[in-house]
Order: sequence, then structure tokens, then C-alpha cells
Amino acid sequence: MTGASTGIGAAFARRLAGDHFDLALVARSRDRLVELASGLEKDHGVTCAVLPADLTAAKDRERIAAAIAGDKGSELLINNAGFGTVGPFAQLDFEREEDEIRLNVIALTRLTRAALPGLIERGRGSIINVSSMAAFQPAPLNATYAATKAFVNSFSESLSEELRGSGVQVMALCPGFTRTEFQERAGIDASGIPSLAWMSAEAVVDAAVAAYARGDAVCVPGFGNWAMSSVTAAMPRALVRRLLGAASARVLRHR
Repeated sequence: MTGASTGIGAAFARRLAGDHFDLALVARSRDRLVELASGLEKDHGVTCAVLPADLTAAKDRERIAAAIAGDKGSELLINNAGFGTVGPFAQLDFEREEDEIRLNVIALTRLTRAALPGLIERGRGSIINVSSMAAFQPAPLNATYAATKAFVNSFSESLSEELRGSGVQVMALCPGFTRTEFQERAGIDASGIPSLAWMSAEAVVDAAVAAYARGDAVCVPGFGNWAMSSVTAAMPRALVRRLLGAASARVLRHR
């Protein structure tokens, strides 16, 4: 599981440990991973491998990919690591934008490729790719992030259909506003977002587990998020761009 040290990743880790799964936890922060792993092992009697890695770096990606490919008993890969950036694209640091693509797209794709042959050979298992509500529409001032998540959705849905009948399932999980460190790290002022729009990481994971059990290829957790994605899908694309551009600009002015 990538991005395991905080937020949705940590919530997945707690849920799976509670269901008595042994885990391999991947994130940049060794200290956070060790703390999480120690607590899960103590509370649930599971084994947690700690694999610190920066998945924007090719060397670390290949190291984690090799570990995944070499695990002959793995049943589930959760690609959760990711981050976003906010601002006019022409003014953003391009190295940071490239890292965003490397993590959100290249690492996810590489680790999925590492996991699939073994899962297919064993005829069972699953991959959950954590996407975003941003995948469903353009996001002015959040352009790179939305584009990476649109890739995640398309990629995951395509694999889901490719693997039909194989015993292997791929699902895209598309949360909306979730109470994690994501907004702060991205520089998003979330103070004006109403409380009803938010979900806890645990609620997102609960929705993901239920959607997985149904065999869904895409999970949009929470009725409000589902309604929003349905409404924007029915609206003219040009109108969606204008509305989201105005909303993003308002957030940016208050940073």
C-alpha cells in the first residue's frame, strides 16, 4: 500500500489490519510508517513490512515494483500515494509539476504493472487506485492534478474490463473533500468549504470496501459526491469549465 502513513492510506491500513491482513506499507516518512506499523501489529497481531520510498524517484519506484512482483502471496495493491498543486499553470514550479505526474501517474502505472502478472497467474486479487472527484471534469488552477486523476480513472476502468473473468479486480476510488493533510499540502484554503461536503478518511474507506464487494469499477464515496459527479456529467462542458474556474479563482484569492 502506497501513501500509507497518513489520511486515506492509513485508514486503509487500519481497516485491513482489523480484518487480519498482513501489510506492506510504503511512504516517504520512515518514522510515521514505523509508528503506524507498530500500532497495527500490537492491536491486531498482524505483520507489517515498512518500506520507506520516494516514488517520484525512479530508483525507489523500481525497488518497490520489484518487491511487489516478488511477493507470491499478495492479494491487494492500493495505489494511494499522490499530491496536488494549485495555481496558474504558467506560474507553477515545473519540477514540482513533473513530480506530481511521476507520483500520481507513473508510479501508479508502474506498480500496477508489477502486481498484475502475479495476480492474474493466481486468478485472484485486486488493485484499488485512489483517484479523485477531480477526475470527472477540468479543474482550472488545479490543472495537472485533475489531468493525472483523469488518467487514473481511464486506466483503471480499462483494466477492469480487460480483466473481466480473470478473478482480478481493478477499481478507481474517487473521494471528494476528505479530512486529511491533502489540502494543506496543496496550498488550498478549505475554510470556506461547508462541513457537509467533507468525509472522514474512514468513511471513504468503508465506501470503497462496499463498492469493491459489489464489483464496481469506480467508487464515488458519499451521496453528495455522487450527486455532484452526476450533475456535472450532465452539464455542458464549457459551463463546467467556467463554473469551476470561478470557484478555483475565489479559493486562490483567499490563500
